[in-house]
Amino acid sequence: MDVNAAVAALAAIAGVCTGVIAMLAFRWSERDQARPTRSSLHTDAVLPPGVDTVLSVLRSSAVVLDESDSVVKASSAAYALGLVRGGKLAVEPMLHMARDTRRDGEIRQVELDLPRRGTGRGEALAVSARVAPLGSRLVLLLVEDLTEARRIEAVRRDFVANVSHELKTPTGALSLLSEAVMDASDDPEAVTRFAGRMQIEATRLTNLVQELIDLSRVQNDDPLEDAEPVRVDELVDEAIDRSRHPASTKNITMAAGGTVDLRVWGNRGQLAAALGNLVENAVNYSPAHTRVGIAARRVPAPGGDLIEIAVTDQGIGISEKDRERVFERFYRVDPARSRATGGTGLGLAIVKHVAASHGGEVTVWSSEGQGSTFTLRLPEARAARDRTPLLGPDEDDRPYDTDPSIELVPPTAVPAPEVLP
Repeated sequence: MDVNAAVAALAAIAGVCTGVIAMLAFRWSERDQARPTRSSLHTDAVLPPGVDTVLSVLRSSAVVLDESDSVVKASSAAYALGLVRGGKLAVEPMLHMARDTRRDGEIRQVELDLPRRGTGRGEALAVSARVAPLGSRLVLLLVEDLTEARRIEAVRRDFVANVSHELKTPTGALSLLSEAVMDASDDPEAVTRFAGRMQIEATRLTNLVQELIDLSRVQNDDPLEDAEPVRVDELVDEAIDRSRHPASTKNITMAAGGTVDLRVWGNRGQLAAALGNLVENAVNYSPAHTRVGIAARRVPAPGGDLIEIAVTDQGIGISEKDRERVFERFYRVDPARSRATGGTGLGLAIVKHVAASHGGEVTVWSSEGQGSTFTLRLPEARAARDRTPLLGPDEDDRPYDTDPSIELVPPTAVPAPEVLP
């Protein structure tokens, strides 16, 4: 009897202990569910109604912080800029702004330069940050990326500075030469010499103003508004005629070749100006008694056939460090030589904009002391090609068949083009 009572007492004690343990486990589970987790910080439940929808359509990077500076909501752009890491705001100045705004409720805005993640080159990321209270506990941070706007503004400042400098040079020379003419009024030989120099400077000023107008036009006008099928051989003939006089002065031979009867679609005036600039540069930067070749051909491309027009010279060539910048406005590989030839540094910039606006591109191959090849690639006028009689197999396989004396390697070939004989 005593044994049974002891067993019953032990069973009762065990049951009580089990009940206590179950109750503690239940309470502990409830506490864990009520405790905020990292994932729950990003749920929409803590945001005021409609805020999440508004943040999702903003172009700015958006971050919402709670009273403990934890991230409640962050847009994908905020993560891409590196503003949020590990559920925390990673930019210390912005974090201080958020705390100050939470304390006094005042809206704050500041522009910052942040290190760009992953580049390893120390490039700065320019941003504008604006902090405002969101309800009684939350703070909203909006960040705008100003890097591209800063770059465009820098380009604009450089352009204005370069234009001012380029205009000042010939106008200053004209002023000095006019004074020299007045002082030498009794010396006919000196007057003639100074007047010749004035004509040179006036021509340089005229060319600069005209190229500024051309650059502005190709940047602002839509070439497709006045587009038409343009024969490539006519563009080549115009480019050669434009540079015929300076070429003959230096005894430079200009030869045209390539596939005949090709057409491109675009603005005839802009295309003629672009190709004319390439040929003019080839003549200006080539020594006397050399050759300049212009050749065209059709090349297949995934989106439709392209027309390649290659201009090859035997000039001074372009170094590798200058090759990436030759299409910038006012950039000159050899400033002294460019000024001597009347160059403005805008010709290749115009070519680049014309090619881009026509859906094409311009590339350069060059080797110092051996020459350069500039290749203009433009979409072919398909409608015009359909009306053109097809060439025979032998003719179509030859990339340059008009003048067999032009020994040019196709611009896309490797190794680089051979120098003209």
